[in-house]
Amino acid sequence: MTDASAPRYQVLARKYRPETFADLVGQDAMVRTLKNAFAANRIAQAFIMTGIRGTGKTTTARIIAKGLNCVGPDGTGGPTTEPCGKCEHCVAIMEGRHVDVIEMDAASRTGVGDIREIIESVHYRAASARYKIYIIDEVHMLSTSAFNALLKTLEEPPAHVKFIFATTEIRKVPVTVLSRCQRFDLRRIEPEVMMGLLRRIADAEGAQITDEALALITRAAEGSARDATSLLDQAISHGAGETTADQVRAMLGLADRGRVLDLFDLILKGDAAGALNELGAQYADGADPLAVLRDLAEITHWVSVIKVSPEAADDPTVSPDERARGLAMAESLPMRVLTRMWQMLLKALEEVSVAPNAMMAAEMAVIRMTHVADLPDPERLMRALADGPRPGAAIAGVQPSSTPPSGGNASVSHHASLPTGADTRAHGSSAHGATQGGAATALAQAPQSLASYATFADVVELIRAHRDVKLLLDVESHLRLVRYAPGRIEFEPTPDAPRDLAATLAQRLQLWTGVRWGVSVVAEGGAPTIREAREAREAKAREQARENPVVRAVLTAFPKAKITAVRTQDELLAAARDAALPEVPDEWDPFEEE
Repeated sequence: MTDASAPRYQVLARKYRPETFADLVGQDAMVRTLKNAFAANRIAQAFIMTGIRGTGKTTTARIIAKGLNCVGPDGTGGPTTEPCGKCEHCVAIMEGRHVDVIEMDAASRTGVGDIREIIESVHYRAASARYKIYIIDEVHMLSTSAFNALLKTLEEPPAHVKFIFATTEIRKVPVTVLSRCQRFDLRRIEPEVMMGLLRRIADAEGAQITDEALALITRAAEGSARDATSLLDQAISHGAGETTADQVRAMLGLADRGRVLDLFDLILKGDAAGALNELGAQYADGADPLAVLRDLAEITHWVSVIKVSPEAADDPTVSPDERARGLAMAESLPMRVLTRMWQMLLKALEEVSVAPNAMMAAEMAVIRMTHVADLPDPERLMRALADGPRPGAAIAGVQPSSTPPSGGNASVSHHASLPTGADTRAHGSSAHGATQGGAATALAQAPQSLASYATFADVVELIRAHRDVKLLLDVESHLRLVRYAPGRIEFEPTPDAPRDLAATLAQRLQLWTGVRWGVSVVAEGGAPTIREAREAREAKAREQARENPVVRAVLTAFPKAKITAVRTQDELLAAARDAALPEVPDEWDPFEEE
């Protein structure tokens, strides 16, 4: 039997809830502002508290309510930032039964009808207290119509009314409401402050708990004082004596951080068997596979941050041994490896969370990560290729028989072995060269309107300019030029050419130039079509590229790779110029009038 007279157990989160501003931890800026406002009697008509769960938003609202209505032990006091906690108002507010302090949960009362009750009641003075105070928690859950109904009262409330709002989603609160409130952003509680708070509570409860265990609780709480005290409560019960880090780790379903670092090392070394054995051992000891992958992601992030900013290693929740290992990893691991690990872990976390068997999915993720761990980054690969590896030899850790990671074709561009003046226009070079002499002879006799079409390439550009796609394709694919002069075209058609190609071409050119064109067909003697000439040039360029040592080494290392495009330096420079912004003269004045 239990003793009915024994005091009822109260969870630590409620037992050690702050009662005054002095009890609030980690919110010094807000406390200072409120103290100055109370001292100067510049108390706003509405406050809004925002921050993550467990940082003290509702608690702060109740402390403000007590401070506004406290009358002191002798009943003569005024508004204060140090409520006595003994007068009838302080006691009633602390116990949640004060008639003039109305708390409403907007998550369950979101409609305009609920707000209308408040609007109608604000006109009545407080029954016993100095102020009638409305505390609305999770205010962002109110409907749009409810917010609109509240606006006028919120802007011009009666002198005896104060509003205090709390929310975790400040962005969902309309700007019209925010502009009528004094806003306070409650910060996440820093690890050092949180560990100090937990140590004070543990000492007050007479609980024996190690600093390493408190560090684990602090890390799991992620800046929430309520979460931290709830976890501490659970850890004290779990320990049943002295609570150690191993007990807290088992309670949270976490793996030993040192062992997670070991697993991290094995993965990056490409030791798949060792990594799977370590993961299995942690699983057998009670670690959740999803939690292990989260720890790996956290370590990847932590090491990456240390690599950029070494002082980030000075984290009080991290042991000296872990700190030393993290610094060593940050120094030795390239950022490319860390970012690749991060991306793969994000994918793995998503897969494990939805997989029917979390452990199998985690093992597959570890195998995948160890497989790519020793793959060279592009810089190492190109450096190794530039050194001229022997055909068939392994290149920077990649076996010649391996398949490209992407599984697709590789596009190779090389410039040094190609002529810089290569002609890449859309017309056939041989046909163009064969007609240069005839074009020069006929040009003097051509009408002035045909002077712009000195070569057949100019005719092709004319068709392209008028966006006649079908005619352009037919001319490029089926017309083998025999002879050209401005106003006169003679060609040999390909076997599959449209029968009306000559008539269509003559009709379009007459329409566009205003001059009659003679287009005739002959049986033989034509040069390659534009398409055939282009394909021949591209094939020659690919052959030249294959002879380059670096390209040859890439194709040896990746047998399924293909050269899909080859660009000359001139082409790349031209593309860069086209993409660049126009140059502005040094002395250009944007305000100078022309």
